[in-house]
Amino acid sequence: MKNFKGKAIYNPSGKAGEYSYWACNFYTGCSNDCTYCYCKKGVMAKTWSDTPKLKKCFKDESHAYSVFCDELDKNSAKSQEHGLFFSFTTDPMLKSTISLTDRAIRKALGYYVPVKILTKRTDWVDTWIKDVTSEAYKKNVAIGFTLTGHDEEEPNASPNEERISAMRTLKLAGFKTWASIEPIISFYSSFQMIVKTIGFCDLYKIGLKSGVKYDKQDAKYFIEKVIEAVGDNAKIYFKDSLLEQASVNREDLPKSCVGRDCNLFTN
Repeated sequence: MKNFKGKAIYNPSGKAGEYSYWACNFYTGCSNDCTYCYCKKGVMAKTWSDTPKLKKCFKDESHAYSVFCDELDKNSAKSQEHGLFFSFTTDPMLKSTISLTDRAIRKALGYYVPVKILTKRTDWVDTWIKDVTSEAYKKNVAIGFTLTGHDEEEPNASPNEERISAMRTLKLAGFKTWASIEPIISFYSSFQMIVKTIGFCDLYKIGLKSGVKYDKQDAKYFIEKVIEAVGDNAKIYFKDSLLEQASVNREDLPKSCVGRDCNLFTN
């Protein structure tokens, strides 16, 4: 069902579409309060706050979950192939959002829909390691951490080094892991985040800071160094805008560099 747009589940478009074919948003707002957050700008700025709030279309969390279940039932076949992403409009693993996220994840897995999480929090990891023992659960939940190397730009998030440590712990526990190296605040710091996670990260998704013009040669050199450093240890997805600024054609990249259709659960 192309271009499906439900209250909870929908098909992302534009730059968001490079992250997932299917996504789920229950809340708007986020206590991480990152300086670069795109939700603070444009149309989203009207509903953004540093306290996550349920989207206005939901009466309460029970209603949100009920809507999610109904939409999942109607679209499970479509979302089984590439998985369901949580979330573009908040951090799904905050203390105030994780309960509903967890319920939704378990429901999705019951429909054989794999799940991709993106977070900047680590305070939930130890509990998950203890409680989630199912191999089927681990096989079908991919946990991603945003890594910029700039804690000062993410004042209320867990420090980048803690996220790296959490990724290592989750990988050792049997989970699939991935990293969002976006936004690139500096090529040096982003490269360091990649180097520090090689060996326990399955996929890197790398993108620029919106609205910033980067030096073409610096961008090209960064791409080359990342490919060299990662080797065959993980998949790499360079977002379109990065390749464009570096004047690099996607078809000229090595096999380790995947396209938008890379399936983390089968590749």
